[in-house]
Amino acid sequence: MEENNSLTLMTNKKNHKCTTNRIQHRFHRALPSFQTVLLSVILSCAFGYSLPRTPTCSLSTSRNHLRSIESKRLSFIRPNTMNMPNEKVMTLSGGGIDDVAPSSTTAKQTFKLISSMYATTGVIYILAKAVFRVVPIALEPWQGGIALSSTQIGAYIATCLFFAYAEGYKGFQLKFTPLVVSRALTLNASSPIHHLLFAPAYAMGLFHATRKRMTVSWGVTLGVGGIVAAVKRLSYPYRNIIDAGVVVGLTWGAASLFIQYINAVISGLKSSVDPALPKKK
Repeated sequence: MEENNSLTLMTNKKNHKCTTNRIQHRFHRALPSFQTVLLSVILSCAFGYSLPRTPTCSLSTSRNHLRSIESKRLSFIRPNTMNMPNEKVMTLSGGGIDDVAPSSTTAKQTFKLISSMYATTGVIYILAKAVFRVVPIALEPWQGGIALSSTQIGAYIATCLFFAYAEGYKGFQLKFTPLVVSRALTLNASSPIHHLLFAPAYAMGLFHATRKRMTVSWGVTLGVGGIVAAVKRLSYPYRNIIDAGVVVGLTWGAASLFIQYINAVISGLKSSVDPALPKKK
């Protein structure tokens, strides 16, 4: 009996010792992990508060951010030119890059060119028609008519020179022609329909002009008509001599009008002459 008790006691001591050894062994195995955790806590306390925190974002915020990035990428790849009405669009043409004006500006410039061309060519047509009607009479002394005397030939030449300077240069080139070109260039798509239909008369200042301009224009028109009616009553060769001067003056005026209009087109449909438009009330 006593032997059994002593044997049991020794067995319990051995079991207790084995259990203690196992606990110590597990503690030593777990010690590196514990040291690692402790070191991590110390480093977090030392440096964690100095690092910037990443803001938390919701799912909707992330989606909005992705949409903004996608829109920026698309705008970079395909720029929106519809929101640039006053800017020029770059296009490829002929192996290079050209500046193309917006279509609305091009249409306005084209309409302005056509309307101003109609006005100026209409005035040139009026002058040319008068020249062609008078030329046969002016050339009659040189085409089988009664020969002119020396005095009459001198008067013929002097009349041509006088009309060239007084009517062609002073009247047309310096005054009438710049006015016609300037008023013709004021026509555009927003002009009243009667201004466009009667553009030659509008360019000559016969309507929609200052009172002074209309008075001068109508006075000159009626005065020329009266002079033409009076000249028709003259006998040969005096009518022929005066008609020769009229031909020179009108031809000078038509040529100056054509040249000044071409210069205005080349300079961009611009004129520095006052068009004598009535003031808006």
